[in-house]
Amino acid sequence: MRALTLITVLALAGCSYLNPANWHPYHMDIQQGNLVTQDAVDKLKVGMTRAQVRFLLGSPLLADSFHADRWSYKYQMYKDDKLVTDKLLVLYFNGDTLTKIEGNALPAEVIYMPASSASAPLAASAPLGASAPAAGSKP
Repeated sequence: MRALTLITVLALAGCSYLNPANWHPYHMDIQQGNLVTQDAVDKLKVGMTRAQVRFLLGSPLLADSFHADRWSYKYQMYKDDKLVTDKLLVLYFNGDTLTKIEGNALPAEVIYMPASSASAPLAASAPLGASAPAAGSKP
């Protein structure tokens, strides 16, 4: 009986996961809002219609009835329960026409292929997931 107790105590003493100070729960990365990049904002022009803006940026996160001439595109990114990115882009309209652009957007990002495939960035026109033609096949 003493041997069994001794083995149990030694086994539990070696388990560092039993110490609550070492417990770290997993926290998901959480993205909320509209992902609007600077290259999309650069395509906006004063005088565009609401339909053109919606086609370019998508539907706004906030379009309330009290401020019908203002669209707000908000984006937040949380990592480990900490706010790391907070962007707000506000567009003002007069009727159906874009009149003013305020705020900031996420920087334009370049997508890179894995190092094993190639080290060059993907072309902007190549869709993600597109594969190269097989050897010997005609395009």
